[in-house]
Amino acid sequence: MNEKPEKLIDKKGLRLDGRKPDELRPIKLEVGVIPNADGSAYVEQGKNRIIVGVYGPREVHPKHLALQDRTVLKCRYHMAPFSVQERKSPAPSRREVELSKVIRGSLEPAIFMEYYPRTMIDVFIEILQADGGTRCAAITAASLALADSGIPMRELVVSCAAGKVDDTIVLDLMDEEDKLGSADVPIALMPNLNAITLLQMDGKLTSDEFESAVNLAIEGCKQISVMQKEALKAKYVGVKEEAEE
Repeated sequence: MNEKPEKLIDKKGLRLDGRKPDELRPIKLEVGVIPNADGSAYVEQGKNRIIVGVYGPREVHPKHLALQDRTVLKCRYHMAPFSVQERKSPAPSRREVELSKVIRGSLEPAIFMEYYPRTMIDVFIEILQADGGTRCAAITAASLALADSGIPMRELVVSCAAGKVDDTIVLDLMDEEDKLGSADVPIALMPNLNAITLLQMDGKLTSDEFESAVNLAIEGCKQISVMQKEALKAKYVGVKEEAEE
């Protein structure tokens, strides 16, 4: 077993992975990675590896679940058995069911749901490797996959967390910080509309600490938002170059 480190932040103010408190983990975003999906995306954030496929809008099965005035958005968040150190059961856990609902709720405000009545949109999120902050990385990737599918959206949703570690407010918690820190505040944001679509907190924070964590998470979201747009642009620049050839 790994021994618990005495300090998550050293005397120089650096975290276990060498980051400063307000620094994001390295992030890689890619769009259009699943040929058989209507839209897809892949994200690496720290040691997280997550792939998302979007299918739809399509006919609802069973039909009684259809809504007359809007589409039905279904999200499935699933951790692969090999995504964590101790093998996880492939059956959906209570946490996965809860996070599926949380992610769906964070994405719905960005989609023009009324454009596709009596249909459904499926979002499949597969966690290939987990290292803390998977719900946030999954929301970021799912939003990209929805955009890649061509579904009309008010704006891309981007997500990031801040939290408290060794009495310090830090950005983008990794696994050890998530488990051993004092608090975790995940946020999902539509940056241009300045609208928060997800705000949760786990742990204890003073009102000032909570405000600092929210503001830091918002800044992290804005940084990731730029990367989202670059990932989308990169795909379609590539498509344009292929067409011109």
